[in-house]
Amino acid sequence: MLQNAPGSNGPLRIMHVLRAPVGGLFRHVLDLSSEQIARGHQVGVIADSLTGGEMAERQLAALSPRLDLGLMRLPIHRLPHPSDVTALLAINRRLNKMRPDVVHGHGSKGGLFARSSGLMSGRASPIRVYTPHGGSLNYRNGSLSHKLFMATEQLLSYRTDALLFESAFIAGRFETFVGHPHHLARIIPNGISEAELEPVAPQADAADLLYVGEFRSAKGLDTLIDALALLAEKNIRPKTLLVGDGPERAALEARARRAGVASLLSVKSSMPARAAFALGKVMVVPSRFESLPYIVLEAAGARIPLVATNVGGMSEIFGPYKDRLIAADDPAILADALRQALDEPPQEQRDNAGRLAEFVAARFSISTMVDQILQGYRDAIAARAIK
Repeated sequence: MLQNAPGSNGPLRIMHVLRAPVGGLFRHVLDLSSEQIARGHQVGVIADSLTGGEMAERQLAALSPRLDLGLMRLPIHRLPHPSDVTALLAINRRLNKMRPDVVHGHGSKGGLFARSSGLMSGRASPIRVYTPHGGSLNYRNGSLSHKLFMATEQLLSYRTDALLFESAFIAGRFETFVGHPHHLARIIPNGISEAELEPVAPQADAADLLYVGEFRSAKGLDTLIDALALLAEKNIRPKTLLVGDGPERAALEARARRAGVASLLSVKSSMPARAAFALGKVMVVPSRFESLPYIVLEAAGARIPLVATNVGGMSEIFGPYKDRLIAADDPAILADALRQALDEPPQEQRDNAGRLAEFVAARFSISTMVDQILQGYRDAIAARAIK
């Protein structure tokens, strides 16, 4: 299938495989696909049909006419499921038809399908590339699920031509739990565009606090609700807006009612990040687990004041300002950080946000990200050719 000579600079045929078209992983695939197409490569996308909602439908519909290798949607469950066999067979048929040079799997399920493709093809199979994006690497160490998933990762690592990690944190977890990569491995941070470095000012009626993202346990929204309850005990009652959706929305709303802070919370459906940024004065990222979250890169680039936990690759984003990060999963610490952020003088707040924006602009460029990923593909193709 490798239609380009090793080391050539000709166009590549690239198929991206992911599960859920939501969150930062989906944003990564959209950005990467669009930039690769703009540089003359032929691109396709394979994604789950059960998730994503209206926003993903619109984004995929806009991208689809530019996908020379097409868009394929089929049911893909988050956890192991009997339908995985059917999905794998369908994906293999698609790859055999489209004959890509590169199959790039994103996230645990995307990585499973991408690296399980072409089992009988040998050297004729496409280059298999994997970007974990956290996924199963963030499961609780020592749990049965973690052990099973890490054993699967170890098996699949022999079928991985290139590991392209988005953060040093995830690269470290892979080394610890899976082992040293057998083939090419590089850390290529996520990147944002020049347009995303333009400041976003809060609307006149903006909420005091803003959260943007999925409603699930890893994001720590229960910690935020408990922190709001602690603030309310001190008669500090910041209006808080949650933008997004997810499987735990009802449970979070019930928790807020029990904590007596439901009146402080309002919820809006998912929307473009920069539109959401204008709806709050201080953004809260109370996550328990992250890799290198796009939403934090975007907020930092837009000069949005941030209260964030020191998890995953967050310290890589904050760099010299990582001392601003707080411990995760502690409502009292979060409540104190929120109180300080709300009391911070406006000029000091702007100065701090500006310094972080300058660091992000210098370190996290979408152009650099795409250049390095394409070079990773070509180096993996060249390495396969000399085996």
